[in-house]
Amino acid sequence: MAPSFSSAAACIAPPLPTLLVVPTGIGCAIGGYAGDALPSARLLAAASGCLITHPNVMNGAALYWSDPRIQYVEGYSLDRFAAGELALRAVRQQRIGLLLDVGIEPELRQRQLQVAQGCRATLGLDIGPVVTSDVPLEVHLCRGNSGASWGELGQPDALLQAGERLRDAGATAIAVVARFPEDSENDALSAYRQGSGVDALAGAEAVISHLLVHHLGLPCAHAPALLPLPFDPLLDPRAAGEELGYSFLACVLVGLSRAPDLVPLTSEAALPAGSDLLSAGQLGAVVAPEGALGGEAVLACLERGVALIAVANQSVLEVTSEQLGITSRVQRARSYTEAAGLLLALREGIAAAALQRPLPAL
Repeated sequence: MAPSFSSAAACIAPPLPTLLVVPTGIGCAIGGYAGDALPSARLLAAASGCLITHPNVMNGAALYWSDPRIQYVEGYSLDRFAAGELALRAVRQQRIGLLLDVGIEPELRQRQLQVAQGCRATLGLDIGPVVTSDVPLEVHLCRGNSGASWGELGQPDALLQAGERLRDAGATAIAVVARFPEDSENDALSAYRQGSGVDALAGAEAVISHLLVHHLGLPCAHAPALLPLPFDPLLDPRAAGEELGYSFLACVLVGLSRAPDLVPLTSEAALPAGSDLLSAGQLGAVVAPEGALGGEAVLACLERGVALIAVANQSVLEVTSEQLGITSRVQRARSYTEAAGLLLALREGIAAAALQRPLPAL
């Protein structure tokens, strides 16, 4: 019998679980805008066979991509996973509770609900119930000395109480829409829209999702509620996903629809034999921007001896391997395309040095 093309599947190496980190609110050239790291994530997922990454990478406002090889894990959960405190369990579907800030104006609120209804009708997502906070959440935007964005929440208790109501009503994941401040004349916003600034919203969004995940232990992600911006003929393509509609919610709902369950671990040794859980002990690599290597997830992976691939991806941070004294433990990549090649080499058990010429001396 002649060999079939399907027999090639037996030659594919097992997946190499890989962590992809593109920190929020630091203006990365790739990943600092509206889901513009998604093509890189798709490539790394194909190279590794299993990619764990966070909403900042995957969320493109009105644009999104679903890939069974990509695990959508909120940033705080990602840190806890890398530290060995959480495991991930794949699911077929999450029931997504929708948490709306009572400070959202009626028409803008209705736009969010229409997105949810559209995702139910068109994509078949399980969404509901809908809960509104008792008082406005009062989001405040801030910027650090480095230029990175962050934020504060005036009413965190109202957020957590609304989240509890959703959990108690049977939601297994939570999408939050909070009213964000309007500042369409801001110079920083103009720079961002034209491709040279930092996302002013991202840091505050991270605060909201971190609070909920820490409190509830459920997958959570956030979409800001904002009025449409004035037309800008100089709009950068990386920011265009945010200007296609009235809401940022669709990508969050799609991401959460199959986000893995978060399973607390007392220790990784507690994992039962043959478990279907994915834990940090199975990680084969972590990929991060070369100037943003000081995050908790990256450092936790280094402690475990996980291979670190540092990609040239400019941002406002300069926390490099040289500053951390870890140069010898880092594999450098000039692009995410090159990082995908390094992941394939790791997955296939090929020494990266064997691909260089001249060969390094023994």
